[in-house]
Amino acid sequence: MQNIHDYVRTAAAAAKQAFYALSSAATAQKNAALLRMAELIKQHQADILAANAQDMAQAAAKGLDAAMLDRLKLTEHTVEGMCEGLRQIAALPDPVGEMDEFRLRPNGLQIGKMRVPLGVIGIIYESRPNVTVDAAALCLKSGNACVLRGGSEAFHSNMAIAKLITQALVENNLPADAVRLIENTDRESVGAMLQSPDLIDVIIPRGGKSLVARISAEARVPVIKHLDGICHIYIDQAADTEKAVNTAYNAKTSRDGTCNTIETLLVHAARAQEILPLLAEQYARAPKPVELRGCSRTLAILPDIQTATEEDWRTEYLGPILAVKIVDSLAEAVTHINTYGSHHTDAIITESYTDAQIFLRAVDSASVMVNASTRFADGFEYGLGAEIGISTDKIHVRGPVGLHGLTSQKWVVLGNGQIR
Repeated sequence: MQNIHDYVRTAAAAAKQAFYALSSAATAQKNAALLRMAELIKQHQADILAANAQDMAQAAAKGLDAAMLDRLKLTEHTVEGMCEGLRQIAALPDPVGEMDEFRLRPNGLQIGKMRVPLGVIGIIYESRPNVTVDAAALCLKSGNACVLRGGSEAFHSNMAIAKLITQALVENNLPADAVRLIENTDRESVGAMLQSPDLIDVIIPRGGKSLVARISAEARVPVIKHLDGICHIYIDQAADTEKAVNTAYNAKTSRDGTCNTIETLLVHAARAQEILPLLAEQYARAPKPVELRGCSRTLAILPDIQTATEEDWRTEYLGPILAVKIVDSLAEAVTHINTYGSHHTDAIITESYTDAQIFLRAVDSASVMVNASTRFADGFEYGLGAEIGISTDKIHVRGPVGLHGLTSQKWVVLGNGQIR
């Protein structure tokens, strides 16, 4: 019987061969496969939801926390979201083969760049069965093969979805191994992927902090990742009150278990007395009331809340808890964000063009926003069709990773017999 390490490498080697075949696939062929995936997922929605119900029951029995269960659960709405993501990706321009930055040299050579796939992409993820669809679709459209290793808690959901993806590939004369799901959830299978730079070109982790930390520490393959989602909203001195309250409320309560949810609220001292009581009332009346933890100046205005500690500024709660701090200036807010944040997504609420521009330039995060909820930091909302993850790295891609983030560029030189 084949051991886990050999099994994973065999799957990755098959994906490598599929990548070479996929490189010549026409855009229309890839789009047809994506649209067929959407059709099959919709047709087999009941089977997918039944598999997910089995996963949910087993996860609840194992005592998984509420945030993990929320990410694991599929509904008719989320299944339709997967289908819509597939349709949107099919409608997007194919980045493969795009050529730009051409310049004519004095010797007559035309030199530019062509966009090309990365190769074989390994995606290691927990919960979120929709990642199986997003990863397959984005990799296929961008000309990459992928090796998917989902968590044990979503095994049945992932298997049901992967079966339909394979069917769509085969029906459209694309290699079945272009999307390979590792049908083994042993931790050793992760290690085998991380130690295979000859077969896998990049690893993208989607999951909790411990998973991403392990992958970052052990991988011999380049990794595109983010570790935490410690996001902020700063309510500026020049903020519109209604925008401030509505945006800060939405950024915490629309979903509290996602990486683009705010974990810290910063409020300019000149506006704190007015805005904090309004927000506290809103948070208290939320479907899941938000526990506030504030600095000493915040407690002077909201005496009934908890005291924030130094650790609170560094914590990704992934739940209905929010740290609140009053600051004296935009500069202090920026310093706090760059010191305690995770370089994911941060927003300013202001009517000052100057303050907005300073914030956009000074905050060192993958997404920086003005007068918008941080919950928009998402590939679907950015018009990418879907995302395969969010990167807080600075090389090679930053922010939501869509089609272009899954490609690189190579130099192209067009000549007419020139010699040097």
